[in-house]
Amino acid sequence: MPRSRPGQAARRLAVVALLLAAAVACGDAGGLEGAGATPTAQRPARLWPELTPAASPAFEIGEVNTEVVKGVKVPGDDIRRVDPVEIVRAEIARTPGDYDGDNAPYRGTERRMADCAKGPGHGKCPVLRPYYRDLTGDGHDDLTLGFPLLPGKTTAVRVYTVEKHRLVQVMAWEDALSGVELAGRSLVIRSPSEVAGYEYRLQWTWDRDQRAMLLTHDEMLRTAPRKHSRHPSASPTASPSVSAPGPPSLSAPGSPSASGG
Repeated sequence: MPRSRPGQAARRLAVVALLLAAAVACGDAGGLEGAGATPTAQRPARLWPELTPAASPAFEIGEVNTEVVKGVKVPGDDIRRVDPVEIVRAEIARTPGDYDGDNAPYRGTERRMADCAKGPGHGKCPVLRPYYRDLTGDGHDDLTLGFPLLPGKTTAVRVYTVEKHRLVQVMAWEDALSGVELAGRSLVIRSPSEVAGYEYRLQWTWDRDQRAMLLTHDEMLRTAPRKHSRHPSASPTASPSVSAPGPPSLSAPGSPSASGG
């Protein structure tokens, strides 16, 4: 479901506020009314304090994912002058077992690269329209690129920057996508969940110490409206759940701050 533009949302909120004010003026004598029972605040409870804190991760998940893209030059250190199709070709050449051959999992992507003569986003070319924005804060554009991993239903999302005259991949992810958004210096990926009425939202943000886009938020969020009950579902002493805050003012692709090439 597409997000509303800020101006449209503000107008709708204003209309709702006026309607609520009119309803109060017509049906209320002006007295104060109780808001009902509120949950009692509870401080966090630490579980199993006797356990020794772990000093190293149990699994290797590749939090810092960077790689120099070999064979692709950056004319004048300007990432906009790099051909996105050549970047994808370089990745295919780097991992041929994933793309080349009848049994390769992403064989459909490699075969459709022959349709990229007119560039990304044209015809059957699997390379999607590139987007440029300064995600690293160095005053220069970085590149966000995507291409479907055919014949499956997942899409590869990559972010590239320029360091020491070289093209460097600073983020990589593959998933079934509901949407991809640029928000400030963050990249947000929304993916469907197996739980009805919910979706996953993952946010990568540039970290200047690691010189990479790090996964800073990983949430499951409700997308469908909740079913309202006539009776309260939580007791007055239940502690409310808290979710991590989302990124401010997500920019829709195609806006001036997230323009394509």
